[in-house]
Amino acid sequence: MTISYKWLSGYLPVTVDPERLSRILTSIGLEVESMNKYEEVKGGLQGLVIGEVLSTEKHPNADKLTLTKVNIGRTDSLQIVCGAPNVAAGQKVVVATVGTTIYPSTGDPLTMKVATIRNVESHGMICAEDEIGLGTSHAGIMVLPGEVTVGTPAAEYFQPYNDIVYEIGLTPNRMDAMSHWGVARDVCAYLSHHDKKDIKPKLPITNSFKIDNTSFLIDVKVENATACPRYSGISIDNVTIKESPNWLQQKLKAIGLRPINNIVDITNYIQHETGQPLHAFDADAIYGRKIIVKNLPAGTRFVTLDEKERTLSAEDLMICDEKEGMCIAGVFGGLHSGVTEKTKTIFLESAFFDGITIRKSSFRHGLRTDAASRFEKGTDISATVNVLKKAANLIKEICSGEITSEIVDIYPKKKEKTEIAIKWHYIKKLSGKNYHPDAVKNILNSLGFEIMKEGIDELRVAVPYHKPDITLPADIVEEIVRIDGLDNIDIPEAITITPAVEENYAKEVYREKTANYLVGLGFNEMMTNSITNAAYFSGEELQSMVTMKNSLSAELNILRNSLFETALEVVAHNLNHKNNSLRLFEFGKAYSSSGPGKYNESEKLCIVISGNKTEDSWKQKSVSADFYLLKGTVDTLLKSLGIIPVSIEKLFVPKLDNHIVYKFNNQIIAGAGEVKKAILDKFGIKQPVFLAELNWQFLSEQASTQTTIIKEISRYPAVQRDIAMIVSKELVWEEVQMTVQKIKLDKLQDIKLFDIFESEKLGAGKKSMAVNFTFQDEGKTLTDKEIDGWMSKIMTSLEKELQAEIRK
Repeated sequence: MTISYKWLSGYLPVTVDPERLSRILTSIGLEVESMNKYEEVKGGLQGLVIGEVLSTEKHPNADKLTLTKVNIGRTDSLQIVCGAPNVAAGQKVVVATVGTTIYPSTGDPLTMKVATIRNVESHGMICAEDEIGLGTSHAGIMVLPGEVTVGTPAAEYFQPYNDIVYEIGLTPNRMDAMSHWGVARDVCAYLSHHDKKDIKPKLPITNSFKIDNTSFLIDVKVENATACPRYSGISIDNVTIKESPNWLQQKLKAIGLRPINNIVDITNYIQHETGQPLHAFDADAIYGRKIIVKNLPAGTRFVTLDEKERTLSAEDLMICDEKEGMCIAGVFGGLHSGVTEKTKTIFLESAFFDGITIRKSSFRHGLRTDAASRFEKGTDISATVNVLKKAANLIKEICSGEITSEIVDIYPKKKEKTEIAIKWHYIKKLSGKNYHPDAVKNILNSLGFEIMKEGIDELRVAVPYHKPDITLPADIVEEIVRIDGLDNIDIPEAITITPAVEENYAKEVYREKTANYLVGLGFNEMMTNSITNAAYFSGEELQSMVTMKNSLSAELNILRNSLFETALEVVAHNLNHKNNSLRLFEFGKAYSSSGPGKYNESEKLCIVISGNKTEDSWKQKSVSADFYLLKGTVDTLLKSLGIIPVSIEKLFVPKLDNHIVYKFNNQIIAGAGEVKKAILDKFGIKQPVFLAELNWQFLSEQASTQTTIIKEISRYPAVQRDIAMIVSKELVWEEVQMTVQKIKLDKLQDIKLFDIFESEKLGAGKKSMAVNFTFQDEGKTLTDKEIDGWMSKIMTSLEKELQAEIRK
């Protein structure tokens, strides 16, 4: 939710500085996630000044350049070379002096310096509107009215709109704060409680509403009163569709909305002011001058404002005329009934729709509009008419319209306010604070609650219509604590707890051990969303994945089947923020489906490496990370868990090059490889990424069955021997390891590959591998005779099994 400081301040009877307001908002549960300066004109025209062109003459070395003398209110004039064709003596112009930074409408900022143009010095620039962000025209320099005072700062003359904008992390139950007026009500409640003053927000609704005539009547009929408990509307004739006034455009732009035309802008303005969505129909497009709120048959085709044809469900509530549907109620308008530049008469709708109905339609058609998000959370059913009056007055004022009907208000069954009884001791028990009854009543009154009855041990209140989420005594306590300040909750001196005793804790122990091991290697833990974007996956993959029926958004619509794609999102995010050397890991869950209603959930461990293995320093140059750094990490991690893979094999997968899998008891326990360039391109990643995914569910279970043996370091020395052998180029290291392991030499402690050499001199399709063997006996010093015997067995086996040629 985006809140404008200036807009919000318009409803506050006292001035609250932006920093304090930010703290207040967070304290009352409207967490400020960011607080940024908004500038209608980037840079705010700082450093620009109004000048007067004193004289012009042709540039001595260029036909299309003009040499000017410009007065900017100083004792000496500036010599400026100008390329604009319309520059002339006597003009009042905007001047960027040396040292000023200008922000063009397109392109990068530019700081003025003394420039030599065709051997003539230029001390600044006479500006066109696109060069300083005031427009898009580059036909010539801006020429201002003659009465403008020379030396006036451009910011003072143009007065560009500046504001401070808050991004609020609004929880789903706070529909009452989805407007500037709603936030102002909370802020005033906080100020009243803490400053001990009666501070009430200024009402956005006035009593100046007046009907001009009743010449354009629209009949309204609600057939589905369950989905539409209240429907209000009014006709306005002789409207002029044009751009909105500057003040309205500025307010909308500040909160990130694009001005469209005065009618649409007014409905957007009212929605963000009061929280009540409105919809404007072209009244001349309403067939039979009749509106019917009903459901159309399933399969009905309907073209929405975005020119897409959609197939309706029988559950979709529609706003129809006598002929066809005009709007998906509370969600999105139709193409043929919307306001255009030719519209002269409008019918303005202000309604209350059932939240569940609207949410289902919104998700069903993939239309996540601002109006739908408000209706689905709940709007104020009591406000439809008052908001309609405010909007109608604005349309009269801005669009020169005439109100040509009475307000239509279909409200067959008045909704009663929810009443809640709450015990005083319950407030203390739940909040941990002993509030004075007067403080409680004042807080509730300032939020719009009505005190129905007060007893010795109980308080009964009526919940205002703008808080449909308040249904329980606990909700009342939350409101009290919120306004008192969530950061004012007392922390007791002693906390009594009963520790939980877990039986199966080994899994968490191994997870913590593994995380600490990876952190020790320089890795950082990442946390990603299990819900991801279906666009990342092929049609074949999607068949076995779990699709969200009610997705959070178009980009979050499927449960991931691995941690691969979400990890690449993190890599892309870090690279975009110039964090180029990455070592990341994540424990997370992956999901799959083996048929309708058959779902599987598994735990994975993802390891990602990208960038440099070591950075530049005085001692060494940077070294890029490679696949073997990833493989070594996986190898030692498995070893730390006491798991020795039975085999390591190459396995083709569509998304990874050089992909290998680790097998244990005929099950794949891990896979590792380099992400293919085509996949990296989809994420905008321009450097190699190496990724491994481990079956953590299996590994953690297996680790608990392994026995860890600790023994002292042997007193007897280890002995190392090397051999070099010529083998086929196709031979992989794992085959060498397995061949040696088959001999089952008890005293062989380790086997390592330390060199690979390829040359035509070795023969076609051949390579040389150099291998190191380490032998050790825990009970004695080994003799050369023993070691020679073992090495002989090893060489014989390699020659026989792998057709290796031992190099002498």
